[in-house]
Amino acid sequence: MFLFESITVAQGLMWFVVLAALIGLNELSRRGPWAGLFFFVAVPVVLTIFVWPHTAGAGSSTGTWFHWVKVYSALTGCLGFLAIRYIPRLAKNRWALIFPPAILALNILEACIRDFQVGGMRADGMVDGVYMVSGPWNYMNGVAGLINLLAITGWMGIYIAKDRIADMIWPDMIWPWIIAYDLWNFAYVYNCVGDHSFYAGAALLISCTIPAFFLRKGAWLQHRAHTLAFWMMFTMAVPSFVTDSAFSVASSHDPAALYTVSGLALASNLALAALQLTMMAKRRRNPLKVEIYDGTDAYRQVVERIPGARPEQLAAAGAARETVAV
Repeated sequence: MFLFESITVAQGLMWFVVLAALIGLNELSRRGPWAGLFFFVAVPVVLTIFVWPHTAGAGSSTGTWFHWVKVYSALTGCLGFLAIRYIPRLAKNRWALIFPPAILALNILEACIRDFQVGGMRADGMVDGVYMVSGPWNYMNGVAGLINLLAITGWMGIYIAKDRIADMIWPDMIWPWIIAYDLWNFAYVYNCVGDHSFYAGAALLISCTIPAFFLRKGAWLQHRAHTLAFWMMFTMAVPSFVTDSAFSVASSHDPAALYTVSGLALASNLALAALQLTMMAKRRRNPLKVEIYDGTDAYRQVVERIPGARPEQLAAAGAARETVAV
């Protein structure tokens, strides 16, 4: 069983170029409000008027409703996060903080709907410019995505870092959820846009996971929105890059591989649900009201090192110092 057809040296090197470019663009775009407005307003306006109508039309591999919805929902997330970061009254408004988890949940739900839709197509060939193979794996991964959506916690704990960059920090979104999300999202891309998944699955997901683990902890959702927006804008403008260029890498479309990636996604999200339910029961946590990971090392590394956390978050992290090791 192989996930992809043979990968050349040039394709392997291009994978690292894409990864580095996405990480670099994310670092540039998060440096201030003007950088964000340039990348997520000025550039998309130009592309919408002059480029995408010609490159992402009917018959293109990025010409489906899903790709158009995805690019604008990703951009909406970027702009919403930008507003929360740099408009003080929004950063302090608990109702405004509903937006980040809402846009995240919407993006997950969009992908789940697409997985279920592809599963019902009974496809084994080209559909909307993409080679698709329908099967039980679509339903398995759709369920995994819904579990991941329901496992979103701690949105009331989002705060804005009180430093020069003012990142949007979500302390309760730690590595168990991120890894489960990554496995689910890779399986989604592999199932529904398989020939794009070498880049749009692996490189894109790693491009936001690396910053979340090593460059700016606690800001995974911001990293994800930025890198997703950059990738969607690029593929809408140059769809041939992932379909028939010298750097495109085709999926094997092997049912065994499809079962495997969806099975891993479902298993990881079931494990995530079990972990969270156990923590909620042991610590008597209501995820609609409080953060559930505030006793973990990962949570403490965020709230104690990135200025701006609320007093109750610092107190909870300190009080629970010895309770959980995640």
